[in-house]
Parts: sequence; C-alpha cells; structure tokens
Amino acid sequence: MKVSDRPELATTRLIKTVMAELSELPKGVQHLCLILPEEGDWPEVGHGVPGLEALQANFARRRNTTLGDTPVLVEMPGGILVSWVRVPAEGETFAVHTRLRDALKPLLAEQAERLHVAAYGPAAFRARMLAAAAYCVWLNATPLPTLKSKPQPKALMKLTLQGAAALPDLPRLRALAEANTLTRLLTLMPPNLLTPGRYRKEVASLARQQGWQMTTYGLEKLRTLGAGAFVAVAQGSQPADAAIVKLVYDGADKGQRRDIALVGKGICFDTGGHNLKPARYMSGMHEDMNGSAVVLGILLAATRLKLPLRLTAWLAVAENHLSPEAYTQNAVVTALNGTTIEVVHTDAEGRMVLADTLTLAARAKPDAILDFATLTGSMHTALGTRYSGVLSNRPALLAEAVAAGAATGERVCTFPLAADYAPALDSEIADVKQCTLEGEADHILAALFLKRFVDDRPWLHMDLSASRCKDGLGAVASEVTGFGVAWGLEMLARLPPQG
Repeated sequence: MKVSDRPELATTRLIKTVMAELSELPKGVQHLCLILPEEGDWPEVGHGVPGLEALQANFARRRNTTLGDTPVLVEMPGGILVSWVRVPAEGETFAVHTRLRDALKPLLAEQAERLHVAAYGPAAFRARMLAAAAYCVWLNATPLPTLKSKPQPKALMKLTLQGAAALPDLPRLRALAEANTLTRLLTLMPPNLLTPGRYRKEVASLARQQGWQMTTYGLEKLRTLGAGAFVAVAQGSQPADAAIVKLVYDGADKGQRRDIALVGKGICFDTGGHNLKPARYMSGMHEDMNGSAVVLGILLAATRLKLPLRLTAWLAVAENHLSPEAYTQNAVVTALNGTTIEVVHTDAEGRMVLADTLTLAARAKPDAILDFATLTGSMHTALGTRYSGVLSNRPALLAEAVAAGAATGERVCTFPLAADYAPALDSEIADVKQCTLEGEADHILAALFLKRFVDDRPWLHMDLSASRCKDGLGAVASEVTGFGVAWGLEMLARLPPQG
C-alpha cells in the first residue's frame, strides 16, 4: 500500500477511438455502455443502436415505456451486459459525470478486463460524452488498495471509445484521474502506515520520480525560525517527525512567469489533543491530511501536463496527539509572523499549523495562494458533503472558484469574510484567539484567522467538506472523493498572472 510501488495509477493501457457509430455488438466484448442524448423522442433516438429490441423487451417486462434519466442494464444473448443511459446534451458537468458514473458502475463492478463505450447523437455531444466517460472509467476502474489478505481486484486493461474521430482532451483527463487516484490512495492509508515520517518518505519518493525540488523544515529548524504555532501542535507527538515540506515544480516561461503557492493541511492523525475527541469523531481522523494530498494531486497533474507555470507546494505534516508535552488551552504562542495566539481549543490544530505554513508561502510573494484543508465541522454542518466551501480576500477569486467548480463538477459555495465577524476572535491577552468555544460560524472565523498570515497576497481557502461522500460524488464512485484536484487544476488556469 505504498505510493512509490504504484508509479502508474491510471488503469487502461490502451484506448481505441473509432469514428463510426456502433451498428452491431462488438465481438469478444462482454461489457458495453451505450450513451444517447436525452433530447428527442424515444425510441427514435435509439433507432439503429444494437440491442434496442432487447431493451424494448426489458421495458415490456417491467411495464416501462421509455429510457429515462436512470441507466438501465440489459443482458444480451451470449452474456453481454449492456448499460443504456441518456444524458442531457447541455447538462452541467456534475450531472453528466453522475449519470455516466451510475451507468458505468455495474459494468466495472464485474471487474471487466475490456470495456466498450459508444455514444450517439450530434458530433459535439458524442465527443463530450466519450471524454467524460473515459474520465469516469479511469477514476473508478483503478482498484484502491486494501490490506485484505485476499487477492486485489483486477484492473481494466482495455477501453474502446466509439463515436468520435479525435478526443484531444484525453491526456488532460487521464492526468487528472491519475492525480485524483493519488489523492485518494494517500487519504485512505491507515495512520500507522502514514505517520508524518513515513509520509515525508512517500513525498520524497514522488519528488524524485517527478523531478520536484524538495526542502524540509523539521521541528528544530521551525523552532529556530520562530514557528511557534506549528511547533505547539507538533510538540505533543512522538517521534518528533513533523515538518513543513516545500515542493517546487517549475515549468514557467521566464518571460511570462506565473508563481502560485499551494498549501495543504497534513495532519496524519488528530486526537484533538487535551480536548480529546470522542470515539465517534476520532474515527477517520487519519484522513485529516487530505488537504495535503489534494495539493500533491494538483502538483502531479500539473507536472504530467507540463503546465507553463511555477508551483510551490507547502505541506504542513504533523499529528495532534495527547501527551504531557502537548499544548494546552489558554497557552499563548507566537507564530512565525510575530502574531501572538491564545489557544482556546486544542482540537483547532489545523489553523495553527496552517498559520506558519501560510506565512512561509507568503514570504515568497507568489501571485496567489490556494490552501486546502479538512478544517471545520461547521462547514460540514453548513454544506453537508456534496459541496466544499471557499473563502477569499479577493472577490474576483471567489467568482473564478465558482466557475471552476461548475466546469469540473467539483462544486463550491462561497462564504463571506465580513469584518464584523472578527471581534469574536479578540483576545484580552494575545493578538488573536485561535477560535471560540461557541463554534458559531467557525468556518468563517477559521478563515479570518488564516487571513492574518497571508500578508495580503491574493488568497483563497478551501474547506474540504466534500473530501468524503458516502455514495460517491460526481465522477467518483468511492466514498473518499479526491475532491479539489480537478477544481484546483482548473483554478490554476483562471488565476491572474499578478498579485
């Protein structure tokens, strides 16, 4: 279950694209997905599609009359399993991905080694659907690793796409699927296998493979620098293997340099510290490093696609344990930028480690900073698990964030950074309180806290309430979603070139 053991995360080794529409069932294929436009009368839109008679017989048995918005499975003579689906031509990306994921899921559940996908209708519709279907296949046909003793499921080996002559977006979608898979793989790793020290080794292995420059700020270095907020959280854990890790991908044209900082929360396990979590809320806290995994996914996709920009990733890698050395309520610590912080709740550790990490990122004066974190329970309360929330010190970035969510199917909702919320963080003994005990609007207060550490650089914060969704989300069928990778790559293209 090591990332370094899986250098190729995308599953299919071969893609075949055929221009002609499918007029008869392909020989040797046992799993077939047929995509038709939702527009048009049924069964006229299905005229000439192989297997239509079998589908009509299926309808007759179930006293149905049409192929609606739910995919229909039909078993053909010879054991061919066909999934029929109609998709709106102008549907939003999220809806298209969801419809295709549901159609492909039963086919992939049979561990198909070969999968044939055909689309019908206007040329633009066919091209869009086949590209989206390939993305869904790549995301969901790669078996996520487990530690079960039985053999791992087989991966899909061949995908055929029929109905379009060329699909130029496939390389980008394949890179995105590979990057999302990396994010989910890391997020799923148990806490005894992904301690901060082992996480750093995995990151070092990835850095060597991808040609990233890597710098590690260990605890002693951070103490020397004065990163008291990060050290306060990390000091309660043994061994002392926490660190801020810096990774640099530089594909920028020196004449048109764009420099973006990506910051990710990497808490490998969160007990809550002295404010110990109950068992119900401590379960799953090995996934509190998901923000850093999203950053790694974005960095991998950008590298695969050789994007012409400079990306600097900052990973705040630590644990939040309970010990005699752990930080306590009412302690006052000094952050890297000199801000004094009154500790109110030791389970609000994410904003502490991010404070010093954002300060390091801001000192390099990037054109923009994007940070990712599973930060607050109040964002889950506000949005559930189907959207993530974003906050920013630049209104224009919020507009681009929403547009990026619509384009990728990773939907976001904006929240305000209104100044009249800030007095809740006033402290009588320090410059700022870390949080409040009331918890009201904590997702907004947490972002207002973080805003103090970005030195007024253009900055956007994503609170990853959609990092896990029980029934899958959009194109992703697994409960852990990898949310933020596709959004982040799209957002990079939308960021302004100057601060």
